[in-house]
This record gives sequence, C-alpha cells and structure tokens, in this order.
Amino acid sequence: MGRFALVADLGGTKIAVARVDDSGRVTHRLQAPTPSAGGLAVVESIVDVLHRLPAKGAGALGIGVPGLAYPDGAVWAPNIRGWERMPLGELLRGRFGLPVLVESDRNASVTGEAWQGRAKGCGDVVFVAIGTGIGAGIISGGRLIRGFGELAGCLGWMAVRDHFLPAYRAMGCLEFHVAGPGIARAAQRVFHRSLEAREVVKRARQGDPQAREVLAQAGHHLGLALANLVDILNPQMIVVGGGVAGAGSLLLGPARETLRRWAQPLAAKQVRISRSRLGARAGLLGAAKLCFDHFHT
Repeated sequence: MGRFALVADLGGTKIAVARVDDSGRVTHRLQAPTPSAGGLAVVESIVDVLHRLPAKGAGALGIGVPGLAYPDGAVWAPNIRGWERMPLGELLRGRFGLPVLVESDRNASVTGEAWQGRAKGCGDVVFVAIGTGIGAGIISGGRLIRGFGELAGCLGWMAVRDHFLPAYRAMGCLEFHVAGPGIARAAQRVFHRSLEAREVVKRARQGDPQAREVLAQAGHHLGLALANLVDILNPQMIVVGGGVAGAGSLLLGPARETLRRWAQPLAAKQVRISRSRLGARAGLLGAAKLCFDHFHT
C-alpha cells in the first residue's frame, strides 16, 4: 500500500477524518456531525467527509467504529440507529476502490497509543476511554485482545459494587457510576439540580468540596475496575482517555489510591496510570497503524 492511509473515527455525534502517513503524521483533519437519522445516512456522511481529503498516495482506508467490527467489515453500533449489522467495509470499498479495514474504536485507540502515544513501545497496555460510555482496548504480549465474540474490552459492564441495580442491565455497573452521565446523576443527588459532568469538574477545580467528593467517588469505582485489570492482565501501562479524563487528578488521584489498595501488590507497583496525550488523534492514528500492518502483510 502507499505511504498514506485515509482514516475515520466514527462517534455517536461526530465523524472525524484525517490523512495519516506511515511515520504517524496526521494531516488534513476534518470533522462532520453524525446524522441522527442513522442507517445509510451515516454511511453517506462518512463518504462525503472522506472525499474532502486529498487521496493521492493513499493505499488504504481505516475506520474506527463505536461498537463491534466483525471480520467481514460489518458493524454493530448500538448508538447509531439501524446499525445492527451495517456492511460498512463492503460499502466503503465500493465507493473508494481501496482496501478497507474496519475496527472497534477501542482497539484503534489502544493501537494509536502504543504506536505514538504515552504507551509508545509498550507491548502490554490498556486504553480506557471514559466519556458518555466506557470501553477499553487491550494489547497483551504485543497483540490485540479481541475475545471470542469481539467483545473483549466492554469495561463499562465491570462489576464494582455488590448490590445490583436494575439500571445496570442497560449499561453496566462501572459505566453507570463513572461515565459522564453517571457523574451527572451523582451530582444531581448532591446539588438537587441538573449538572453535566464538565460542570462538576469546573466546580471541583474551584474548590467545591461536594463536587470533589462526587469525582472522588467516581474515581474510587474506576480504581476498583483498574485494579481488576491489573490483577488479570499485569499491564505495563494503563492510558485513560475520553472527555471525563479531563478531570485529571480529581478523578485519577482517587483511582490510583484505590488501585494501590486493592490490586496485586507487585503488579500495582509495575503499572503506570497516565492520561492520554493524543486525545482524539488516538483512534485516527490507530486506524492508520492497523491499515499499515494489515495490508503490508
């Protein structure tokens, strides 16, 4: 394939695209909203924004999706209407005439972090994305861990409390308590008014003790989940990204404390917990690296 890949990172609200070369340089970044109508309208929007990129020299097209990417390039994305098994790879190949690689956004992100991010050069790394939902990409022994049904990394479903709530059936325990909407729910119980997670973070940075406690509780639950990951996978590094990671030490400080208390002691000393430095570029870089690796072989 050529020196460049065209890449896209599909989200529930936006589509980001870029051109990435084989040294990891990201250029021509563009963004468009994800059509709320779902279905083929989303495919057409992906095609439209990708067509705005200069394609000369591109040897493949890679796309990260918010759900499951099956080996045949079909996608299940629960947050996009009508995407129970969208044949995305086939549709994009027909429109661009390029080899197409479709991957879950969590696998793309952990690949990007291990290639050009905080975890550069690490063969055992977990990328935890915390935003509206929670997911994890896992590299162990230098290989992506996919699971039997491509479901490895559904971290939002990790149990971090022993009292089951009916709401867990829809999103999982960890996601209910730690994702952005979960932090907002906890804040509403404390402040008796609606506050988004970013407003809670703002208040906490201004010294509000109640807002700090809301984030500390979320950090504690996150720390339990990270401790379990450390016990099972013994990673060299855990990179935390997504919008909620912007809370920084207000969230990650309590998470680190809980991890040290609960995790296997030797593994807890070995692991580093770090915020992503790539941000939204992680998925774009990872999609490109997966293209380079896959289509060079």
